[in-house]
Amino acid sequence: MSEKKSLETRAVHAGESRRNAYDSLTTPLALTSTYTFEDGDALGRHHRREVEREEYGRYGNPTVRAAERKVADLDGAEDAALFSSGMAAVTTALLAMLRSGHHVVLTRDCYRRTRQFVTGVLPRFGVESTVVEPGDPEAIERAIVPGKTRVVISESPTNPYLRVVDLEALRSIKAAFPSVKFIIDATFSTPVNQRPIEHGVDLVIHSATKYLGGHNDLLAGSVSGSAALVDAIRDFRGVMGGVLDPHAAYLLLRGMKTLGLRVARQNASALALARALETDPRIERVFYPGLESHPDHRVAVAQMSGFGGVVSFLVKGDGPRTERFVDACRVAAIAPSLGGVETLIEQPALMSYYEMSPEERVAVGIPDNLVRLAVGIESADDLLDDLAQALDVAFSGQ
Repeated sequence: MSEKKSLETRAVHAGESRRNAYDSLTTPLALTSTYTFEDGDALGRHHRREVEREEYGRYGNPTVRAAERKVADLDGAEDAALFSSGMAAVTTALLAMLRSGHHVVLTRDCYRRTRQFVTGVLPRFGVESTVVEPGDPEAIERAIVPGKTRVVISESPTNPYLRVVDLEALRSIKAAFPSVKFIIDATFSTPVNQRPIEHGVDLVIHSATKYLGGHNDLLAGSVSGSAALVDAIRDFRGVMGGVLDPHAAYLLLRGMKTLGLRVARQNASALALARALETDPRIERVFYPGLESHPDHRVAVAQMSGFGGVVSFLVKGDGPRTERFVDACRVAAIAPSLGGVETLIEQPALMSYYEMSPEERVAVGIPDNLVRLAVGIESADDLLDDLAQALDVAFSGQ
């Protein structure tokens, strides 16, 4: 679809045919694992790539391919590949790009399972890594080992403190190290708020389970980038097997059509909630890149068109008081995900980091009074009221 079209229009139409089987308006759901050939000549034309068609479900599906084209269009990429989850996308992409003796640089606040894979699994295959602090491009550059480093990976914004990587600074580093591929996990920003490929990033990863799907009803992951790089990763996907189910792709296509509308609402509501929480004396600190108090506010204003739907904050007091606050929420549901139409809330110390001791959690930057709020599309006023009454409950009797 023409780049002159707005993202909202492309979200509805990009990647999908004007004319579909059975004259269906929406892209049909192809529930099949196997595709037939009329005769040997048709099979030969397929092998010679004279025709674009599918052969077997692990290598492609028409519904999945339509969703891939839409993701690529929204990211401003030549191509995209879809996977059965965000982690399948991350692990398959890295395994496709790395060999024994290679080196990876990643930021400390990358998603904990990504960090676990890079620092705990890749060393088994002879791949070393260096972890650097977020928000420090100079640290990334210092960590690159000429001749060994093949990948630099970060998120932007990050989880849970919403640090924003200076993508233009990364572009400068990339120019000095052309053999290094730069990967940004842009799950939190979505293509609505930030498009890293426009800043020279090689690959963009999304946990499409979150904002792209948008309804908390599917698992999916995506990798977008140049046609050559994505094609190599797609081939590796055929070996690893982490393919996306066509029904999930059908739901993803449906979800992406409203991406612009949903994210605009979530941006506005999250900013309103962040500002309100920052003025509440019962809140110790708020982390949101749309606030002037955020360490990366200047960078966020320069390279983002919206600040996202996640707000993290510290409740004044200890873990039990924070737990009472979270338990008292009536609109926000306690759950570990984000990006859907429902507002979700969690106390990371009790959710994602429950297996660690308080001391271990503090060491990795997760205090017991930290809360992450993933804003949905409900009324911002109702969400404000919900947080206020929950704080009243948590602080009653002090």
